[in-house]
Amino acid sequence: MTRKLGIAVIGLGPASLPHSKSLLDLADRAQVRFAVSRSAERAQAFAGQFPFPTTTDLDAVLADPSVEAVIVLTPPSSHLDVSARCLEAGKHVLVEKPLELTSERGQCLVDTARRTGKVFGVVLQHRFRPASLRLKAALDSGELGSVEAAFLQVPWWRPQAYYDEPGRGTLARDGGGVLLTQAIHSLDLFRSLVGVSRVVAAQALTTGLHRMETEDYVSALLETANGAPATLVTTTAAYPGYPERIEITGTKGFAALIGGRLRLAFLDGREEIVEAEGSTGSGANIMDFPHDAHRAVIADFLDAIEQQRDPVVTGEEALASQRLVDDILACARLGR
Repeated sequence: MTRKLGIAVIGLGPASLPHSKSLLDLADRAQVRFAVSRSAERAQAFAGQFPFPTTTDLDAVLADPSVEAVIVLTPPSSHLDVSARCLEAGKHVLVEKPLELTSERGQCLVDTARRTGKVFGVVLQHRFRPASLRLKAALDSGELGSVEAAFLQVPWWRPQAYYDEPGRGTLARDGGGVLLTQAIHSLDLFRSLVGVSRVVAAQALTTGLHRMETEDYVSALLETANGAPATLVTTTAAYPGYPERIEITGTKGFAALIGGRLRLAFLDGREEIVEAEGSTGSGANIMDFPHDAHRAVIADFLDAIEQQRDPVVTGEEALASQRLVDDILACARLGR
């Protein structure tokens, strides 16, 4: 970019940390004009960590022509209202996952983005990890052959204290449990790699390890885009938390993506490993992961604005992953 893009960060909860670190890294491309919170106390605490101007006045931010884009990090229940206001005010929008509480509200947000013509992206950063990009390239190029079977496991842990926070694990605030709130990153990546054409069977429940409204354990039998069998197991009851895992069996080789580390083993004897740095936020410390993937998401968002194109993860892509969550849970409710 020949100039810095003016950005506002809306919502200063835990999710603001990797985004703010990323924006510091991208200071040559973007300038944070405002960091916005409804809470003056939270804004003050944030100001002690990052050198960004803070405010509680969202109306003033949206009226400021120097703010060209916003990153919305508020709770899922507010994504439609906040993001739609920003889009209608002429701002490009990058919103945290999940898209919204329900697919219906998510569709309204996607429709608003298309109608206003602004760049609209969703933070599903697992697609941007180097190992994820290499695995997608191996699949797209045919290096692994055709997909014969696939497996997704998210064995994460959240203590009861996490769900004791107001709204955590509720339909009213989060829209769902482990699938929509934690496993959505891995599920979205999995869908982007192999596709999911059908949910064959599913089970969803709340284990005795948690007191919460929504599910903390989901398993499902799926079919990939080409009809191959796939298995999904996700939970936040696997103490102390382990890296998420994607395995893909192809006619020319096997891939194991564990956290951000990829191992490719080809039938001709070749092997390839893409190493990863840091944890994945699978345990009690939900922010225990590097921010490099978030930085890549924001960089792609900036590129999309500059190049007048869609970002990698569009609203439609995020909505497709959320509808898959709906399908799995609907199948589980039917008891098959």
